[in-house]
Amino acid sequence: MAQLLSPSPFAMEQIFNSISLGLIVLDAQQTVHLWNGWVERHTGIPAKQVIGKHISEAFEELPSRAILNAITNTLSYGLPVVLSNALHRSPLPLFQRNEQDDGKSRIDQSITITPITAEYGERHCLIQISDSTTSIKREKILRTHSEALKREATTDSLTGIYNRRFFDEHYKMALGHAVRHSVPMSVFMVDIDYFKEYNDSYGHVAGDKALIQVAAALRKQLMRATDVLARFGGEEFILMLPNMAPDSAMLFAEKLRLAVWDLNIPHINSRISQRISVSIGFSNFYKHPDLDANSLLKCADAALYEAKKTGRNQSQYLSLQHFNMQTTAPAGTLHKSVSN
Repeated sequence: MAQLLSPSPFAMEQIFNSISLGLIVLDAQQTVHLWNGWVERHTGIPAKQVIGKHISEAFEELPSRAILNAITNTLSYGLPVVLSNALHRSPLPLFQRNEQDDGKSRIDQSITITPITAEYGERHCLIQISDSTTSIKREKILRTHSEALKREATTDSLTGIYNRRFFDEHYKMALGHAVRHSVPMSVFMVDIDYFKEYNDSYGHVAGDKALIQVAAALRKQLMRATDVLARFGGEEFILMLPNMAPDSAMLFAEKLRLAVWDLNIPHINSRISQRISVSIGFSNFYKHPDLDANSLLKCADAALYEAKKTGRNQSQYLSLQHFNMQTTAPAGTLHKSVSN
């Protein structure tokens, strides 16, 4: 049977200096007893210069207070300590040296401090250091990629506002909140007047530019984080404003109309003006029993239809009560706001 041989001190030194991990051993007085090759490479300081020195004097600059406190605690209480990457990314002055331009960049570190028992029962501590720069960069890339995918899934690629998928998901939640807490909520549907004629006259590139301008003008009218603007499809936009009562909604609808009107985008083939305008239909929920989630949207859509039918470049309000009483709102049930 082969006999297991203990490695020689020289062999142990080779092992310590070959591993891809920083190793520092301190005694009870925080004097350096081991400083392996990995630490040498990332500090530029050979072991012979630091063995016997206090840890605070071993580096070219003072280590962070966090790691000095952690070392003291481990030596005092015999408990291991792990320094969090999130809170303590570079507690030691360790660098990735760039031979091409003689530069150096501080590396992110994962550090574990472990108590060990030396000869005569004296407590020492072992500091293990690994380079977490690559893993942190990978995490940042993955997080950025995830955020980009999330934006892509919820944002209209042309205008930069929310898309219909985002609106559909958040509309149901907002409406549920309004029902549970008995607070009002207003929905606005906005349609660019004679947009097909605009594209025919100016081309689709100009049409896309106009959509972007209109979306930006509408977005500027939103004042709260809970307000939502989305592109509902083609030249149609939809807005959802929680906690907005009908009277305020009428004023807000006119603000939306004027915001687009004031863009003064020429439209020679519009049948109502020489510039781009919008028609707006809106409705409001407040303490309506047995509300179908789609009812408010259908009601706003019916109001938008009436705004188009009665001349465009205007906003029309239709109450849920009138809408629910009959499929098509009869004449006189719509409130017409001021228009040019």
